[in-house]
Formats: sequence, structure tokens, C-alpha cells
Amino acid sequence: MTAPDIHRTINAVWRIESAKIIGALARMVRDVGVAEELAQDALVAALEQWPRDGIPDNPAAWLMQASKHRALDLLRRRKLHASKEDEIGREIDAQHAMAAADFAEAVDAALDDDVGDDLLRLVFTACHPVLSPEARVALTLRLLGGLTTDEIARSFLVPEPTIAQRIVRAKRTLAAARVPFEAPRAQELGARLASVLEVIYLVFNEGYSATAGEDWMRPALCDEALRLGRILAGLVPEQPEVHGLVALMEIQASRSAARVDAQGEPVLLLAQNRARWDHLLIRRGFAALQRAEALGGALGPYALQAAIAACHARARTPEETDWTRIAALYEALAQLAPSPIVELNRAVALSMAFGPAVGLELVDALRDEPLLQGYHLLPSVRGDLLAKLGRKAEACAEFQHAASLTRNARERKLLLMRALACSGSPLPVPAPETPAE
Repeated sequence: MTAPDIHRTINAVWRIESAKIIGALARMVRDVGVAEELAQDALVAALEQWPRDGIPDNPAAWLMQASKHRALDLLRRRKLHASKEDEIGREIDAQHAMAAADFAEAVDAALDDDVGDDLLRLVFTACHPVLSPEARVALTLRLLGGLTTDEIARSFLVPEPTIAQRIVRAKRTLAAARVPFEAPRAQELGARLASVLEVIYLVFNEGYSATAGEDWMRPALCDEALRLGRILAGLVPEQPEVHGLVALMEIQASRSAARVDAQGEPVLLLAQNRARWDHLLIRRGFAALQRAEALGGALGPYALQAAIAACHARARTPEETDWTRIAALYEALAQLAPSPIVELNRAVALSMAFGPAVGLELVDALRDEPLLQGYHLLPSVRGDLLAKLGRKAEACAEFQHAASLTRNARERKLLLMRALACSGSPLPVPAPETPAE
């Protein structure tokens, strides 16, 4: 195997196993920042040794073992956790005494110990409310996604030093606040879980509808959010909102291939070729939604949004969409988690169910909402409703205003095309897209 092949193998193993390794080390040293440094040291050792000595039979176990050796050395230097030192030292001494044929099996058994608990602790630590949302996202992608600082920066179109500073500050903040490396207690779980779900959905949304740059979507971020959501659902299977979020992301991600044309230009929901939707992801989304519903109680915000997405997924054609049910689900969502954006989505659903005049009345009531000032989808939705009512000049002005607010180049082009169509050009007018879509 060539050196580039070995490096690719190391990167692949690291991306898959790094969260488990960091979680195990954080349990030992009680510091997420130190745990990541120790894991990185083991990664550097692999990059140095594997091209020379060959890839181990069990690369993941090799990285875990090398990391634990470094953690033990650190504990010895600090002269802390004496009982833990003795326990781990005996484990390592015993492993050294084993025959090579038995080593991988023994390490595999050791890796099963507390892996789920360690990952759960790492999730809740990286998403701790003491951190800003931006810091939570960066730290989560770094520790749980195994992404490099450069990869995170490129995904969010932020300078690499900015992301690096966020991650460093996040680690320092956790250390200064003495945030324990533990899963929250039952009475704290709801609030802490909400923070975790928020981070995962922020990552997904940035991938699904990029806020800036040349690309309409960043699929790698959607994939990473889905991976994190699925891991979390396996760690806390009794939490319905976790399954609700997974369902929402699975169903929305199912449309990815149909959301852009061959040139990478946006294709809005009602104009999409539904044959290109990923029906495996849709089935997975339906199954996750059923799990959320089976756990009992009223649906939470993510499960309600998943139920809305399911309405679209069940419609074989745009005309079959049950907009009345979607409007009712948005009404329920507005009561549970009121926000101007939910109201804007509800206006779109009402317009589709009962006519554009009904939707426009609600949109106009939102025009002075402080949280929607500068939000490009407000004039975009208003422009669509005005166009349907034949008020072309007003619609043109709204689309132009929306284009001036968005930072995404593809979306700006689409909005300017819609403005041009309203001004009398024969250009086709794309179907509307709700803010959540």
C-alpha cells in the first residue's frame, strides 16, 4: 500500500473513531481539551509509524490504545487518580503479555466498555449551554465529527483563524466553568438536550440552505448532522424529540438531489422532480417519526416539523399535497414554539390551502416584526403572493428587495429572475418555497 493510501486509511479511521477515542480519554482526564490533544498525539504517531510499519490489524484499537498510553502517562505525571492509574496500568500490562493473535479480540472487548456513555457525555459537553451557539457548532464538528479546523471553516465560509479561536475559547470556557464530563441528570436533561438538538439542526440547516457563498447546498454538512442525529438517537432512544429531529432531517435530506439542476441552480419544492427524491431516506424518516409518536405524549417542535415534511413526502405530485393539514400542523407548532418564522411558514401553507389573499394578510402582519427585519424570505414570500394576485410591480419590488438581503449567490440569481419575470419578461416563474423548505 502506498503512503497516500495509508494516509487516506488513517484519515478514514480517524473520522469514524475520533469521537469514541476523545470520549474515552475525557472520562480518564476529565478535560475535553486535553483529551483531544492526547488523541491528536496518537494520530500523529499513526501518521509516523503506519507508513513505516504497515497498518495494524485493528487500526481503531491501535489508536485507542496509543491514546490511553498517553493519558496514563499524563495521569502519572500529575500524580492524580491513583486508583484509575492502577486499574488502567494493570489492563495495559495484561494486554502486553497477550499473544499477538489474542490482542485484537481483547482490545475489542475493552472498547465496548462505556463507549455509549462516553459518547453521550461528549455530546452534552460539546453542546453545553455555557458556550455560544457558534462555539457549540464548531466544537461539536471538531470533537464528534472529526472535521479539521479548515474543513469547518470552509463549510461555513468563515476564516480558518476564526474557527480556530472559537474552538480554543470553547475549550477554555468549559475548563474555566468546570463543566463536568457527564451526561445531565434527569431533571436537567430536557434543557440540555434542547441545546444538543439545536446544534445538530443548525449544522443540518447550513448544509441544506447555505446562508452564503456560491453553492445552494453543502451536502457534507447535511450528512454530518444526520450522522450525529442517528448516533444521538441510539444513545437516548427514549427521547421522542431526538427521533423527531432525525425524521425531519431524513425526509428533508431525501430531496437533496432534486433541489439543484445540472448547473447547480436551485429548484424549489413544487418544481422538483419527485422521482429524484431518495425514497430510502423517506422510509427511514417515516420510521423515525413513528418511533417518536410511539413514545407517547404530544409531538414536540421537531416531530411536528417532521410531520409537515412527511406531508410533502407522501404527495406523489405537488397537487396532491395536503396543505390544509400542513397549515394545521403549523398552527400547532406556533402554539408550542411561537416564532415569526413559524408564522411565515403558516402563511405560505394557508395561501396554498385557501388562496394567496389569506396568506398575504398574515404576511403583512409580520412586516414590522423586529426578528424578520433583514430576513430575505419575508419579502420573497410576499413577492410570490403578490405575483399570484396579479400585483406584478409590487411583486417585482419585493423580489428585488429579497435579492439584496440574501448572501447566497444562487439564491440571489433566482430572486432576480423572479423579479424580471414579474416585470414582463417571459422567463418562467419558479414555484414557491416556504422558509423551512
